[in-house]
Amino acid sequence: SNLSASCWSRLHPVNMFNSCNLKFHHRKALTSPYPGSHIERCQVPEDKVGWMTEWEDYNPMEYTAKSVLARPNWADPQINDEGFSPKFNERDGEVERKSLNGLYVVENGRPRNPAGRTGLTGRGLLGRWGPNHAADPIVTRWKRDGSGSKVAHPVSGKNILQFVAIKRRDCGEWAIPGGMVDPGEKITATLRREFEEEALNSLQKSPEEKAKLEKQLQMLFSQEHFVVYRGYVDDPRNTDNAWMETEAVNYHDETGETMDNLPLEAGDDAGVVKWVDISEKLELYASHSYFIKLVTEKRGAHWSEDPGSECHK
Repeated sequence: SNLSASCWSRLHPVNMFNSCNLKFHHRKALTSPYPGSHIERCQVPEDKVGWMTEWEDYNPMEYTAKSVLARPNWADPQINDEGFSPKFNERDGEVERKSLNGLYVVENGRPRNPAGRTGLTGRGLLGRWGPNHAADPIVTRWKRDGSGSKVAHPVSGKNILQFVAIKRRDCGEWAIPGGMVDPGEKITATLRREFEEEALNSLQKSPEEKAKLEKQLQMLFSQEHFVVYRGYVDDPRNTDNAWMETEAVNYHDETGETMDNLPLEAGDDAGVVKWVDISEKLELYASHSYFIKLVTEKRGAHWSEDPGSECHK
């Protein structure tokens, strides 16, 4: 059956290791102005976010960015364009229009955001009607002192985990170095490609440098890893008709030997790249703090100085 807003609140990430069942909030997708514009969303009260709640006066503005309307190869045509008949809720040629959270409602030919109203229709900055699929590689290692020993947090006593973070050029926020899945591309390929482009600046490397990087990355990406999260992302670019979904995967370098010699260099959409200590004080783009918290749970790493906060909803 189609996903309703009422059942959405009961969905949890695909993550056997998350004992706290943290509730996912649809919050950043309600903020104004819309990224990269002066467009104001219509204000959506908390009790009217869900589609199951009647709201006859709901009449949000329609907005699709000019960069999307210019029809780059990663963008769909407008919904009423001649010859465009997308196959929602299924694989549409090379384009994946299935949602990671199951079936979504299609109303008047337009897909409906499964997390509820956002105060804006159209596609905004997103290329696809419906789900826009991304992949987020979370590369981690233990923080170590000069002698190579793991560093524990003085309050929690748990070892401190670090991850490779980028500072996004578009909004200046720190984030996981992820990106969009290309049509026909496997998630595993996207995870590796995005990490190379964003955190290692592989697009600017010589063939010799690339070959050396590939050898090191093969060690990291071929080892055991775990899927942190699969599903809807509370992203400021989301609209009523287009939304972000991701698969976040943790690749952990237990000894530090693989990543220590990897030359981090910002590239593509990244302005800065560096190793960042993980804690609840981190403020990251979209839902990235949530994904990072799940990794600390799995690894038994430090997150909070307050022992009672580990299972807060």
